[in-house]
Order: sequence, then C-alpha cells, then structure tokens
Amino acid sequence: MTEIPAPVPVDRLHFAMPPVHATAAEERAHRKQRLAGALRLFGRLGYEEGVSGHITVRDPEHDDCYWVNPFGAPFGDLTASDLVLVNGEGQVVLGGQHVNQAAFTVHAQVHRARPDAVAVAHTHSTHGRALAALGELLDPLTQEACAFYQDHALYDAYTGVTVDPEEARRIALALGPFKGIVLRNHGLLTVGSSVDAAAWWFIAMDRCARVQLAARAAGKPVLIDHRDAVATREQLGSDLVAWINYQPLWRRISRAEPELLS
Repeated sequence: MTEIPAPVPVDRLHFAMPPVHATAAEERAHRKQRLAGALRLFGRLGYEEGVSGHITVRDPEHDDCYWVNPFGAPFGDLTASDLVLVNGEGQVVLGGQHVNQAAFTVHAQVHRARPDAVAVAHTHSTHGRALAALGELLDPLTQEACAFYQDHALYDAYTGVTVDPEEARRIALALGPFKGIVLRNHGLLTVGSSVDAAAWWFIAMDRCARVQLAARAAGKPVLIDHRDAVATREQLGSDLVAWINYQPLWRRISRAEPELLS
C-alpha cells in the first residue's frame, strides 16, 4: 500500500483576495473591467429590461464621478472601453453616449450619501420586482437570506420614474447604512465596496426574493430565529464574503468572453 501524501502546507495554498493597486490608473482599469463583466453577467441572468438598469462604480481619483453603462447599449455587448464617465450632476465627462438620467439620479445620490459605496447596482429583475410589488422585506428563510437580515431597507413609496434629485435623496436616506433596499413597486438596489460585492448582493437578493415567493406559494415558510439569523449574517454578510462568492462568476464570464476586458 502506498503512503498517503502529506498535506500541502497552508501557506502554499492559493486563496484569492481583493487586489490592491499601486496607482489610480490601475484601479480605474480594474473597476471598469469588473463593471463590464458584471453588466454582461446581469444580461446573462435576465436582468436586462429595455433601457432600464445600471451599475455604477466610483472613479478612484475623482470622487464625484462614476463609470456607468451607456444608455441603450445591450449589457451582453459591453466592454470596458464602452463605459462612460459621468459627474455627480449627470453630465458625461468622458465618452460619446448618453446615460439614463432617471437611473443615474438615484445612483448619484446613493454614492454621495454613502462614501463607502464604491459601486451601486439596480436593474428591473423579475423576482426583485415581484417582491417590490408586495412592498415587503426579505424574511430570514434561508442561510443566504440571513446575509440581508436587518441589513436592508424598504422604500415604501412609488412616484413614477425618478428624475427628481429630492426623491433620489429620500431613497438614499431610506437605504441608510444597509447593503440593499427594496424600492416598492420598482425593484432592488444594492451597494458594495467593490463592483464584485455590489453585483453579488444584487444577484443574491434577487435569488432570495425568488425563494421567498416560491416558499410562500407552496405553504407557510418557517423563519430562522433572530439569534441564528444575526449570527449567520455576521458570518456571511460582509462585502469580503460577497467578493469571494462572486469570483466564480467573474472567472466564468472573463474566460468565456475575454473581449470585455478591452
């Protein structure tokens, strides 16, 4: 019988962590590539609804400027070089295409209210809209939903397409310090300290909405109790955990569609 191989020393095992960049230019290129990848993933996941939906990422050098997908461009076709840079007033400062002013109005106010929010994600996903139509928060029904336990909000109003900065400020105020918000009769919005985290929270939030709707349709769901829900959130609810969870999706899209990096 052959000997069992010796364990590989832990310090020789690779474990991906968020990168640290030496210059603003390197950080900018990284954020734009991740933004293009997240938009392509959202397209694959069916989150695209006409010209609605945005992911924004703060420029690492100009705090009140944000990279965003151009108006009307298909998510699945976007590359890093297609993105446009918009200032906090919604004016394009780099790029040759328009942006969705209604969507960007909300994003700009969220970014301003949350300096920690490097990225903001909002699209009109099917299950997110279904939960929003009920005007309800996510219940702690599953391990994944506990990541949002007492860490997301409800904006309990709908006044049409948001183009008013005051309305956008009210949404940002309702979001508060949380990672996500249910916009009643509208959809979901999430934030993160990276594109990866904001994108993962949106995907996870939409999936939790789907589970909640399905569970309620099937019967009477059993909620996880408060103490266990809080403990699970403390384990799974950080942006670092979100970043780690997102990496398989990033690897899949970046390897399958490397042109998005250009």
